[in-house]
Amino acid sequence: MVDNETMMFKVEKEKVNEARELLMTVYQALKEKGYNPINQIVGYILSGDPTYITNHQNARSIIRRLERDELLEELVRAYLDKNE
Repeated sequence: MVDNETMMFKVEKEKVNEARELLMTVYQALKEKGYNPINQIVGYILSGDPTYITNHQNARSIIRRLERDELLEELVRAYLDKNE
């Protein structure tokens, strides 16, 4: 039997704000160190390997405060909000 129900996924508002701030902090740290922040963040989200993120400004610890799906949700939300 095939389940035709659609699952709902919802993140709390405070998690959204936290994800946005966290991503901006990590982005800045990567940029300061001369990395391509977009490539590094994508590498981390896809692989889960924290070594894609620099330790500069404690960025590696900061990005690990949230789950990768929460980070991805914020990226998708920001992209779609900007392109509506």
